Amino acid sequence: MRTHTDYMQHALRLAATHTGCTGSNPAVGCVVVNHDQIVGTGISARGGGRPHAETQALAMAGDAARGATVYVTLEPCSHTGQTGPCADALIAAGVAQVICALRDPDPRVNGRGIARLQEAGIVVVENIETQAALRQMEGFVRHRTQHRPFISLKLATTMDGYLANAAGVSQWITGEDARQFGHLLRSRHDAILTGSGTWFADHPHLNCRLPGLEDASPKRYIADRRRRIAQTEEVTLLHDYKSIADMVGQLANEGVTRLLVEAGGKLTTAFLASGLVDELYWFQAPIWFGKGALPALQDFPLQSPAELARATRLATHHFHHDICQHLRLTEYPCLPASSQT
Repeated sequence: MRTHTDYMQHALRLAATHTGCTGSNPAVGCVVVNHDQIVGTGISARGGGRPHAETQALAMAGDAARGATVYVTLEPCSHTGQTGPCADALIAAGVAQVICALRDPDPRVNGRGIARLQEAGIVVVENIETQAALRQMEGFVRHRTQHRPFISLKLATTMDGYLANAAGVSQWITGEDARQFGHLLRSRHDAILTGSGTWFADHPHLNCRLPGLEDASPKRYIADRRRRIAQTEEVTLLHDYKSIADMVGQLANEGVTRLLVEAGGKLTTAFLASGLVDELYWFQAPIWFGKGALPALQDFPLQSPAELARATRLATHHFHHDICQHLRLTEYPCLPASSQT
């Protein structure tokens, strides 16, 4: 017989398929189980997260939802927005038990969904695979608790740490397999940012071109403080920002929860120096550019080795000759205390 953890991991795997594709709402997974049989599944819909995972799973389960156990990666909502409360849908379906990985940090919910279920006589079990759910929904959690998105930075350099050769040419440092992985990263973020210098030098598309994931391309932003780029429907220009933190706050105002930065040395350095980059994907190709090339980091604030915070290596990916180091740069966020405790 499978355990609560088994079913929650299944719900997390479902949710992972829509990470970065649900706009300002989280990608949630839901599994309905009756007599140890999965009778319904749901994932927050692409595009905006609606319909919610719970309502889809209940619709699939039909009458089999009565008396069932529901596994959901995020606390069911209790407020009425563009859709009705998922807590009410679960009550109406007659489920017996709800297993929840993570309480919703949104102040409109934050324990209220669980309280509503319990008031209706539904057994609620919390904190099953909580850390996995927190990592998966970090963008949503940071947006709701810190008013900023989860930030990934992608960097592609030579072994000697250069972005481009002395002539300014950077395409392509890495091979095709590594670039395909870069497209996958784009599909897992709802926004991508570059600078005006990179826009003029490389004319990047900034979209996902993997077969079947074209509709998962992120919204494109360009940092253009000097107003050098004409506004088009293809991109959104960021002009008036005083700092990286200010820019990130503006993106949060637009609902961005997962941001991928693919930029030149100046903007890359500014983001790393800001301390706001959560994860770094550092691609390295086994080539050297040597003297006169463009370095990846420019005018980085100097610190003594004792003062430097060391990154945590999460994984090392190998792509034929190239490698990518996946590094963690910040601590994982903490959840706020529940409004219902």
